[in-house]
Amino acid sequence: MALHVIFMSLAFFVALPVGIALRALKHSWHGLIVVAFYSLCALGCASGTLYTKLTPNMYEGSAHASHGYLVLILSLCLSAVDIARFFVRLYLFIKNKSKFTLKPFWQNVVLGRNEVHDVTAKYTGLDMEEPSEFDVAEMKPLGLDESSEPLHVRRNIPIATIQTQDLDDIDDNETASWVNSSRSSHVAHNYTRSGLSERTVFETGSPQGSRHSDETLHDFRLPSLIEPQAPLIRIGQGIFATLERALVFAAFGMTLSGIVVYTGGCRESYVNGCLAHLIKGGIFWCYGLVTFARYLGSFSEMGWAWNLSPIGEHVSAEFVESLVIFLYGITNTWMERFGVHSGDPYTTKQVQHISIAVMFWFAGLVGMGIESKRVRRWLAASAAAAVGPAEVSEPPSYRGSFNPFPALVIGVTGAAMSAHAQTYLFQVQIHELWGRLLLGFSVLRCFTYFFVWLGPPRSILPSRPPTEALASFFLACGGLVFIFSTEEITIAAMRKGRDDMMMFLNVAVAITCFAFCWTFCIVAMKGWLKSRSTTRYPLSAP
Repeated sequence: MALHVIFMSLAFFVALPVGIALRALKHSWHGLIVVAFYSLCALGCASGTLYTKLTPNMYEGSAHASHGYLVLILSLCLSAVDIARFFVRLYLFIKNKSKFTLKPFWQNVVLGRNEVHDVTAKYTGLDMEEPSEFDVAEMKPLGLDESSEPLHVRRNIPIATIQTQDLDDIDDNETASWVNSSRSSHVAHNYTRSGLSERTVFETGSPQGSRHSDETLHDFRLPSLIEPQAPLIRIGQGIFATLERALVFAAFGMTLSGIVVYTGGCRESYVNGCLAHLIKGGIFWCYGLVTFARYLGSFSEMGWAWNLSPIGEHVSAEFVESLVIFLYGITNTWMERFGVHSGDPYTTKQVQHISIAVMFWFAGLVGMGIESKRVRRWLAASAAAAVGPAEVSEPPSYRGSFNPFPALVIGVTGAAMSAHAQTYLFQVQIHELWGRLLLGFSVLRCFTYFFVWLGPPRSILPSRPPTEALASFFLACGGLVFIFSTEEITIAAMRKGRDDMMMFLNVAVAITCFAFCWTFCIVAMKGWLKSRSTTRYPLSAP
């Protein structure tokens, strides 16, 4: 059993997150990590099967093994999509009928980066000394002059779009002279693409010499099937990325079910209460880790790290939070009556839980409505109509999302559960503990909105509000204590003389800190690899 735990933990909590990070970067080691992941899974399955054969079945009807195989099948399906895309790229590369060289084959087919693969060889011998001035860029919004105005005034100046602007704004009309002198031209262009692009090097008389590199590189790329831009394809890519990351949280769920089966808990009348604590507490725990990853800078390309999105508009993080809250409420409303005979009266506890679920349901709907741009236009229609056809500028606060309903729902849940009636005093105390932790998350999230409202984000870089670091810790730790408050665990603690609040809190804090350190290492590793593959640019002062 120990080998099964070790191999599966290494596969899903080490190899899988590293593989996801490498895949996002299209790193050459991604394939090696995938092989390591499936090797560890195979060893874990083998050791688990051996343990099952050598020990009697002490938990009849256990679904741990079947659910685990479903998670593995999902991972295999995602890998099959990657394999299919590899063969599509291979087919298009062969169909292109260009001269075979190893580097373009590796970049375009194996890594799927779709880089230039047939550039004329005449430029390979040119001596292009990298100018120090050319590599210096500054990330700044348009329309903001370097003035002596105070910072709090400049923060509230409406901005247009984000640009990546070179420090020397010199005309770039002579590409050939730039090739030979390496110090003659710079270019300013919008930060609407995924990376910085300089002008492509062409002959002096080439008709393509004045075209932007993003256009001219298309002449040397594989067909557009490799880089689909259709909305349906983008939705498919989003679903793939979501399912890939969901495997980590599914592995956490399998860890909980494995602990239950190994310890023999959650039987008979305890099943529903045990499932409620494990599922709900697990959701809070997982989202606490996601919130901490957002604080570190994850999802900053979508503007989820309290920053301006560098690549266009995306669904806000608050919309996703409201959607999850809505789905939880609309499903849990009916699940509270599981195991009850038709016609049985509603108990006080059922009314308490159902009313909380209804709050989740409709508060989630309101939260999603607030995040809708169309609904926002409807809400602003009266004010806009009062000034007629004149152009109305948006206030600086429109650059961020200040939706309090997700925080409100979690805060009210924590406050209500702090007063939840229990049979024993220790059960009341531990419910009060995790209820206050969730309430603390709600208060800190409101503080985040308050400070960000005063100074809306003006940069594409993650702003990392310190209140979110604390809020994520409170949320994750509260979810873990929620799991610890399961009736069987509290009764077992009282029987063993372990009903000590400080012990439960310290264990939860220790595990949460360990998980945060794991999250930090994964996010930092991805950022480190990204920084090694892209040009570094100094940051400008506010």
